[in-house]
Amino acid sequence: MSCATSGRILIVDDEEAVRSVLSRLLRREGYESLEAVSGEHALALVCSEPLDAVLLDVRMPGLDGLEVLRQIKLLDRELPVIMVTADGLLQHAVTAVRMGAHDYLVKPFENIAVIRSISVALTDHGLRQTVRGLSEQRQEGACLRDTMGPSDAIATLSAEVARVACSDFTVLILGETGTGKELVSRAIHALSARRSAPFIAVDCGAIPDTLFESDLFGHEKGAFTGSDRMKPGRFEVAGVGTLFLDEISNIPRGCQSKLLRALQERKIYRVGGTKPLSVCARVVAASNEDLDTAVARDLFRGDLFFRISDFVIRMPPLRERRQDIVFLAQRFMDQASRELRKTGMRLSERALSRLLDYNWPGNVRQLCSTVRRAVLLADEEIHERHLGLPTASHVSAESLDEVVATLEVGVSLKQIVSRTTSVVERAAVIEALRTSGGNKAKAARMLHIDYKTIHSKLKMYGLKTQGGGGGDR
Repeated sequence: MSCATSGRILIVDDEEAVRSVLSRLLRREGYESLEAVSGEHALALVCSEPLDAVLLDVRMPGLDGLEVLRQIKLLDRELPVIMVTADGLLQHAVTAVRMGAHDYLVKPFENIAVIRSISVALTDHGLRQTVRGLSEQRQEGACLRDTMGPSDAIATLSAEVARVACSDFTVLILGETGTGKELVSRAIHALSARRSAPFIAVDCGAIPDTLFESDLFGHEKGAFTGSDRMKPGRFEVAGVGTLFLDEISNIPRGCQSKLLRALQERKIYRVGGTKPLSVCARVVAASNEDLDTAVARDLFRGDLFFRISDFVIRMPPLRERRQDIVFLAQRFMDQASRELRKTGMRLSERALSRLLDYNWPGNVRQLCSTVRRAVLLADEEIHERHLGLPTASHVSAESLDEVVATLEVGVSLKQIVSRTTSVVERAAVIEALRTSGGNKAKAARMLHIDYKTIHSKLKMYGLKTQGGGGGDR
């Protein structure tokens, strides 16, 4: 699959003689040909190769031509598919045309009929691609700017999303909690050729380690106690769509090698299964953790990290794009006003100034919660008291000065920011635990992070909670 390509034709037929004849014919006419021996093989190539048209046999072992056509159209509804059939299956070819096939050829066919059908298909495809390209140029980046804000940082982010969406690169989105990583992953899916196929989101921090492999790859009947039926995993459910792995740093170490194999070989095994299953889903991963550090501490496989990093998108925190705060606050206020059937809501100058001055450790998610709560509490005008924001930081300026003072000459700005951010983060975790009475689950909800993440933060900063774990959940 590609944004722009020409002259590549995929021949799908289980008969070697037919594939050989068609390949020679196409090469003689100046086309490049690829061959697939089964429906599963064809779908794998459609996912991974730039193609202009597909010659697809109706009758094949495994997935038949009609099912392959259906999945191709989910993946790329504009890719021309020409069905090849015998006289006895002519009705199937007619059905295929109704499902979106461009044309059909009846065996035995003449060479001129094949070339004519492909020529017309490629001409039509080229015109549609041109129209679509012009439309996407007008819309490029608009979807994210409409939801995330008008700042230069979001304009840059939008351009990156538009560029990578039309590829099949595995994407890694890095950023703090609440910056909109899932929103960006959905934008990548919406702008891609996979937009009509499923978008499946997996919160890797919310799945128990013992169930993770079964959830991601599925299981066979009888694979373990209680598995009374076969269950497909998220990879299979995603089909030719997008699989979003949120907080990928929480994947159990034992499952990381299996995910790596799935990405490299495009095959998976269900738990308890012995038959490999082809998968075509595109993977987009996200993390609020420093994966470089996780790799250095042997908590995350280095080879998996490099495999998911075909293209890395770094989400800017809200404190670095204050131009978007007013836009987002107005948007959240309007949404909450409609939900609560309130009219004429507005922000006072002092409230707006407070929003702009605050550092937003929880980013956009925290801003949304703050504004929604304020709309509920206020009558017509939102005042500073309705926001419920702390009046002073729990981290002293002296503590941050100490961090900067200990840095040796030549330390980069990135290192300074990383160390000072750690001071703020540690203080936020301590405060959340104090407020929640040591309840880690409640503290995690206050910080808008998952349960596994707060455990990793406690370990990272050498913090302990009082009262044991009885009240954690």
